Amino acid sequence: MRALLVRDLSLSVRAGGGFGLALAFFLIVIALVPFAVGPATTTLSLIAPGILWLGALLACLLSLDRILALDWEDGSLDLLATAPIPMEGVAAIKALAHWVTTGLPLTLAAPGLGVLLNLAPEGFLWLTLSLAVGTPALSAIGTFGAALTVGVRRGGLLLSLIVLPLYVPVLILGSEVARRGAAGMETETALALLGALTLGSLAAMPFAAAAAIRINLR
Repeated sequence: MRALLVRDLSLSVRAGGGFGLALAFFLIVIALVPFAVGPATTTLSLIAPGILWLGALLACLLSLDRILALDWEDGSLDLLATAPIPMEGVAAIKALAHWVTTGLPLTLAAPGLGVLLNLAPEGFLWLTLSLAVGTPALSAIGTFGAALTVGVRRGGLLLSLIVLPLYVPVLILGSEVARRGAAGMETETALALLGALTLGSLAAMPFAAAAAIRINLR
C-alpha cells in the first residue's frame, strides 16, 4: 500500500493529476471575487469564509476524474483488482493521494488567500482547521464518484453531478465553522459535526468505491 501511495503521488506530479492545477484554480477564483462583488472591504470580509470554502471545493472537484482514469487507461486497475491488497484499501490509498496533492495544499494556501478577501484575523485559524478537517471528506466522496464513472467516456460532467450534492453538507458545515470563527462565535458544534461527517465518509466511502470498481471491471 505504501508503494501504491508513492506511485499515485508521483503520477499526480508528473502526469497532471491535479498537483498545482488545483492551487492555480483556487487562486484564480479568489482573485476574481473582488472584481465581481466590488472592492468594499466590509462585503469581502463578510463573504470570505464561504467563498474560500467554495473555491477549495471546486478546486478539489477539478481533479477528481484523474483519480482512477490513468489506472483504467493503462490496465493497472485490472492488476490491482487481482493484487493481494483489498480493493477497499486501494480506494482508501487513492483518496489519501488525492488529499495529499490537492486538499492539503489548498488547506495550507487558504490563509494566504484569505488576506485577498480581507478575512478577519480571528478567522484564519478556524478556516485552516475547518479545511483540514473537511477536505479529507471531499477526497473520500470524490473517490467514490470517480469509481462510479471510471471507464465512462467524457464522464467528468456526470462525476460532477454525482459528487456535488454529496459535497453540500461538507460545504455548509465547513464554511459555518470558518464564519463563526471569524465572527468570534462558538464553533465547537459545527466543527464536531464536520469531523463526524468526515469520519463517516472515510469509513464508508472506500467500501462503496470498491464495490463500484468491481462492478465496472466486470
